[in-house]
Parts: sequence; structure tokens; C-alpha cells
Amino acid sequence: MAHIAWLGKKSPFCGNVSYGLSTTERLRERGHRISFIHFDTPSTGLGLGWDTLNPDGRQSAAAALRSARGVGPPGDGSREVALPYLVKSQVYTIPSPGAQRELRESLEQLKPDLVHASLTLSPLDFRLPDLCQHLGVPLVATFHPAFDASLRNLTAGTQQLTYQLYAPTLARFDRVIVFSERQAEVLARLGVREERLAVIPNGVDTDRWQPAPAHGGTGELAQLRLRFQGRRVFLYMGRLATEKNVEALLKAWRLVRPRHCLLLIVGDGPLRGSLMASGDDPDVAWWGYEADQAMRVALLQVAEVFLLPSLVEGLSLALLEAMACGTACVATDAGADGEVLEGGAGIVISTQGVTTQLRTLLPVLRDQPVLSAELGRRARTRVLERYTLTRNIEALEALYGQLVPLRSLAA
Repeated sequence: MAHIAWLGKKSPFCGNVSYGLSTTERLRERGHRISFIHFDTPSTGLGLGWDTLNPDGRQSAAAALRSARGVGPPGDGSREVALPYLVKSQVYTIPSPGAQRELRESLEQLKPDLVHASLTLSPLDFRLPDLCQHLGVPLVATFHPAFDASLRNLTAGTQQLTYQLYAPTLARFDRVIVFSERQAEVLARLGVREERLAVIPNGVDTDRWQPAPAHGGTGELAQLRLRFQGRRVFLYMGRLATEKNVEALLKAWRLVRPRHCLLLIVGDGPLRGSLMASGDDPDVAWWGYEADQAMRVALLQVAEVFLLPSLVEGLSLALLEAMACGTACVATDAGADGEVLEGGAGIVISTQGVTTQLRTLLPVLRDQPVLSAELGRRARTRVLERYTLTRNIEALEALYGQLVPLRSLAA
């Protein structure tokens, strides 16, 4: 099997983090060695020893490799390496000045068969092609940034600048993984050769994310059913940021005020304070960030409708998780979300006029529970057909096989 150096994120929680953790977990289960390299503060994030320090007080990458918790001598099993950073958010990361050197030292000692970078929107991203070419290691990227190919709003235009900025560097990667054909078309127009682009959609574990039993339930699900008894739950789960357009959802909800229904908003972000201050609504509940996966599953199971009003998207993992749980889904056609729901697997609306469209849809979904149930059934079917984690990993292994000598994969 291959030894893969995975460069990604473990915090703060976002789609990139979920993608990296679920993918590497499944690759390990299939026998691959994973060395996870991510931005963290070594003294607190990984419990690394500080026996070997650089003059500036930071531990060298080689020492980090030796002292990482649970890591044996070189050559044994998987590794975990922390790179220093100055700023880290859900959207971007600014590395410390020595991060590039520490990454190079780590890769020189690890000697992986392949480097897979789940790009963190960091200046270090642009250094990776030269670094891996120098080391003679194949380089794969997963490019996550949200987009709307139609440029229908200012947010979409801003995201297009990100694509234009990254395209020349992505053209030098051996392979670039994107989540949809539309995303691949955008990069191809910007100069990334089509043979280097691989469309491998996100995947979810459909055994973990699955519909709730019709009645009863235990643990978190039982708690939520008791808590929301007598009210039908409409759910938004995600970041509270400008591109997610939650303000438009709140406006539509306040115009309709569907009886016996609750809008549950799960997530955190820079706009949480202002959104909460915009109205004191008895039928809107602010849950906040939920770290526990079992509770997130239960929240999606108890919801009747999942709403995603984004102005830009990549391929929303929260949307796929909601679909896998059999929840009826309404999402804009930003990014790949429209592709996911097309053909009756959900309701697709335009990024233009979200409030007006939701104002029309919310009463229909309130008055037609049979419609919601059927949409949920179709959503689950669509995920089983196209978006399982197993399909994702199989496609990823096939891509690795194109770049890594077969002897490495078969070892």
C-alpha cells in the first residue's frame, strides 16, 4: 500500500477538516500509511515534546516527528506533524516564517510515495509544486474554494479571483481534485489542463449518516424529539458568514412565520451576533456550533427540511449529510449543490432572489409533509447512487495508482 503525506487541516472545524479526517481515516482502514501534516501549535495541539528546540524556541520538524504522541521510531506506522502558523481560520491560514522549511524537513524524513494537499488557502500552497518536484514526489491537490460559475453576485466575483490566483499554480500539480464538472470547467478555462483535473465528489459514510427510525430512538435523537415535540424543524447547519446568505433565509422565515414550525440554526461565524440581534423570534432557535458528531447526526435526523441559501459553494458536505439522513433539502444552484439535487433529489433555487423564492416554498413545505418525506427519500437514494465515501475512496485510490508505482500500492 502507499505511504501518503496528507497536508490539510484539523481545526477549526469546517468542510476541509471533515473531508481530510474522514478521507484519511478510511484510507488507513484500507491499509495505506498516512502521515498527517497540518497547522497547529505543537505544545498544545499535539502534545509534542520540546527536547530539541530551534534557536527561536520552536521544535524542529525532525524532533516533532520523533516525539509526536503515539509515534514510534522512523519507519513504523503513520505520523503526525504540526507546522507553526501565525493565523488560522475556517477560510485561510497564514503560516509562520519557518513553516516551509519544517515542511521540507518533514517530507525528507518521511519519504512518502505521494503528497496529497487538501489546500488550506495558505501562501504555502504556492510553494508545494517546487518542493515536491525537488523531492521527486507526485503531488495531488484537492481544491475546495466555493464558487458560482455564473458570477451573479459580488461574493461569486470575489471567489472567482481566488480561482484566477490559484490556477497557474494548480497547473503545476500532477493532479487536481475538484468536486464537480462545473468546477473543472472553471479551472480548465483558466489554464489547468483537463488531463490533470479529476472530478471526485465528496462522499459521506451512509452507515453513520442515515435516516432515523420512524418512532422512538435513543440517546441524542430521543432528547431532540422530546425537546422539539409538537414542532416541525426546519434546519440550517453551517457557517454564519456572508457567503452563506443566512440573512435571506431569516427574512423569508419572518415573512411566512409557518405555524407549529421552528427554524433551527446550527453553526457559528462572524455574523452570528448581528444575525441574532436582527430579531427576537420565538420560532427561531440559535443552537451555536456543535462539535459532537452524534448530535449533528441527530439534528439532521430530527429535521424535516434542510435549507442552504448560499451565494457560493463548493460541494456542501452538510448538504450531503442531510441527504444521507433522509432530510428534504432546499439549496441554491451555487457551486455543485445544484448538480447534487437536480432531477428531483431536492429543490434547487437561484442565488438571485433567495428570500422571494423561500417565501413561496416555505408554506408549501409546511402544508405538504408528504412532499417533504418523498424528497427526503429521493435525497437518500441520490447519495447512495453517487456520493458514498466508499465511491470517493475507490476513485481516489485509482488516481493514486496513476501516479505511484504499482509496487508501492501492492506492497
